[in-house]
Amino acid sequence: MGMLVDAMQKGGPFMWPLLACAVFSLAIAAERFYYILFRANINGTAFFAQIQKLIMANNIDRAIKLCNAEPNAALPRVLKAGLTRANRSDSEIQNAVEESILEVFPQLGKRTPYLAMLANVATLTGLLGTIQGLIMAFEAVAHASAETKQTLLAAGISTAMFTTMSGLVVAIPTLIFSSIIVDKTTKIMDDVDQYALKTVNLLGARRRGTLEKEGASA
Repeated sequence: MGMLVDAMQKGGPFMWPLLACAVFSLAIAAERFYYILFRANINGTAFFAQIQKLIMANNIDRAIKLCNAEPNAALPRVLKAGLTRANRSDSEIQNAVEESILEVFPQLGKRTPYLAMLANVATLTGLLGTIQGLIMAFEAVAHASAETKQTLLAAGISTAMFTTMSGLVVAIPTLIFSSIIVDKTTKIMDDVDQYALKTVNLLGARRRGTLEKEGASA
């Protein structure tokens, strides 16, 4: 804590926007990690295998209950939309699944783009602080008296270095968090696209009476 207070004092006014960027980045990253990893995520392969068996057994109600057991996960929410319309036309099943995807995907990507923005803002704010510190140093060399020149020069260089370092300290972890969250989000979206299509095909085959053939190739 003492090091943080010392850095805030020596870094000048641009340290406050950097601190704000750090706080917002940490809050967004923590919330997104929790949502993506523990609420929206599920083992797509294992879950779809269970759904496939239930559809093959013509046990649609049990498949819907299985989806209800994971109400926050993205894949069960989308598959449930199709399963609840299993006895309707292929186009109605497809439309229901697509509508559910349009609801789920924005929730998966919510607030994540702010992390990249905050990383860029932190980097540029650190650069502004660096420029301010260099201006202070040059002003000291040009106008300060001999007695105060060394002190003011050191203060200007200190401001420049602290803001540069702080900007990078905020930006680098934020970019790492952003990359991890985007990667996990993309994996969930790919699973949803893949298994939603397979579920639609299985339900269509169920209506056509070709379920065993379709299920074997799913």
